[in-house]
Amino acid sequence: MDLELEGNVVLCTAATSGLGLASAESFAREGAHVAVCGTTPEHVEAARERLGETGDGDVLAVEADITDRDEVEAFVEETVETLGGLDHVVTSAGGPGPGPFLETTEREWYTAFDLLVMSVVWTTRFAYPYLRDSEAGTVVNITSRSVAEVIDDLVLSNAVRRAVIGLMKTQAREWGPAVRVNAVLPGSHETPRIEELVEAAVERGEYDSYEAGIAEWSDAPLGRVGQPEELGDVVAFLSSARASYVTGTALPVDGGSMRS
Repeated sequence: MDLELEGNVVLCTAATSGLGLASAESFAREGAHVAVCGTTPEHVEAARERLGETGDGDVLAVEADITDRDEVEAFVEETVETLGGLDHVVTSAGGPGPGPFLETTEREWYTAFDLLVMSVVWTTRFAYPYLRDSEAGTVVNITSRSVAEVIDDLVLSNAVRRAVIGLMKTQAREWGPAVRVNAVLPGSHETPRIEELVEAAVERGEYDSYEAGIAEWSDAPLGRVGQPEELGDVVAFLSSARASYVTGTALPVDGGSMRS
């Protein structure tokens, strides 16, 4: 299926690894020009090379901290200047640390809010004028299935990420029909983070092998964890003309693990 994304410009935040990078790769395979940011120089350079090998479009990869308003604004402006405009935004962010409510400090709450919510506020606010003027303007927020069903020991993700869904629903109403806004709710995917956790469990003797550990990581009816590109392809689809009547939607991509 041709998603008609060739030549479009896509900005993906915190996308030098994990699900953000997988989403950027899906756009690159469709011939889009892609801009990504991250905070680790080695990851930024690796993402630049990987995306350049994935598609024929131009690639911009820069160091930027999405919890810093000025750096987010600079990233948006550099994307527009370098790639010639902006058609699609994908917001992504690393997850906050685990922990129960009574052990979570006030500073951790504020830090999580900047990471998960204000980064989306800043990115979409600065991007909006360009998305409005595009004939294909879209936003897709990568959140978590924790916005629909709480996950034990993840109070920050459970509570704070839900604000992004409220923001997404509001923007979809305020910005339509010029800009469509959606969210995806990933379940377990075989990202570098999960790979690290499984490998650590193998070292502790909890599993005999990595394959055994990853096989038990998800209780999804499909019987496995997802691959990052499976999430990325959904993000690209929601951004495409093939999803032109989809906005204000929070779509689980979790292999059916959500019970609600």
